[in-house]
Amino acid sequence: MKDYLLFGVAPYVAVTLLLSVSLWRFFFTRYKFSSLSSEFLESKDLFWGSVPWHYGILVLFLGHLIGFLFPREVTLWNSIPIRLIILEATALTFGLLALVGLVLLIKRRMTHPRIRVVTSWMDIVVLVLLLIQVVSGLSTAIIDRWGSSWYVATLVPYVRSVLSLAPNVELISGMSWLVKTHVLGAIVIIGILPFTRLVHFLVPPVSYLWRPYQLVIWNWDRRTIRVPSTKKKAH
Repeated sequence: MKDYLLFGVAPYVAVTLLLSVSLWRFFFTRYKFSSLSSEFLESKDLFWGSVPWHYGILVLFLGHLIGFLFPREVTLWNSIPIRLIILEATALTFGLLALVGLVLLIKRRMTHPRIRVVTSWMDIVVLVLLLIQVVSGLSTAIIDRWGSSWYVATLVPYVRSVLSLAPNVELISGMSWLVKTHVLGAIVIIGILPFTRLVHFLVPPVSYLWRPYQLVIWNWDRRTIRVPSTKKKAH
């Protein structure tokens, strides 16, 4: 019953929240869709954390997606041991890269006073969930080896059964607690996504490509803004 609730019911609750809250925010508070970037407050540490995190998580996401879309091809690729080792080593490398980047981003947010001021409790929740997700994924790769093979044989059919509205919970019931933690973490992240600043990626600024140019006029002398002691107003 516990597995059924976590892996048979929770995915639909998460998707319902994702769609309903995202649509509500888009139609009623669309101008609050923002990453609330803190780059102008601190950029050096942000660079060293953001770059490895984004490269690492992007490759891992694409790897999961390829396994989901082409399970037969991945199985054929893994049928040759050296190719299986290359695939597993590549995934582990980018997983470690993502972990290093995420740890640096957490350190930056916790140690810079100006960043702490603009950090909400939801930001902390998201960082903790992402850390759990990355650590559980890496731990699974190390302990439950050859994940790219059993992923396409077990988890891909499970995800497809969920998408077909007939969740086969038995496929995941026998998996280790690490795998269950990783899958449950993904479900939770999907559910809370529209309540976080991560929701901004759902509305990429595609319309900016054809939007007319905007004319920006400075009403104040830039030196006045940069040097508070200067009171001279631009004429």
